[in-house]
Amino acid sequence: MALYTALDIAASGLTAQRLRMDLIADNIANANTTRTAEGGPFRRKLAVFVPRNEPPPAPVAPGSGWAQSPMPYHGVRVVGIVNDTSPFRMVYDPGHPDADYNGNVFLPNVDPIMEMVDLIESNRAYEANLSVFETTKQLLMRTLTIGR
Repeated sequence: MALYTALDIAASGLTAQRLRMDLIADNIANANTTRTAEGGPFRRKLAVFVPRNEPPPAPVAPGSGWAQSPMPYHGVRVVGIVNDTSPFRMVYDPGHPDADYNGNVFLPNVDPIMEMVDLIESNRAYEANLSVFETTKQLLMRTLTIGR
């Protein structure tokens, strides 16, 4: 049923945006971390999403009143979390414990302002998916009351 597909698509979007917001929060929290377990400054983390393809449903009999969706996509899925490979920021701070012999300190490649912009974008996408989910749920509930 198409309404259940709409719920699945919205739910996958909610999950994806929640993960994205978690990564952004982690990036902001580590914006000044100069030393990690790996030994260098913190690297910005990004989620990679791809369309979730589903196999086509069983063929629909002509004249049955049901239509088959031409869209094979049913939401998104996470394929991984990657490190941003952009260069680290470098500042001159000879008193910093992680300064090199020239007094330079490598800081994470996290721009807090861009992270906040990404957080707002992700939050709005989350709200849009939530709105689709709630509207679809209301349609399902109204559909159940048709026969009463």
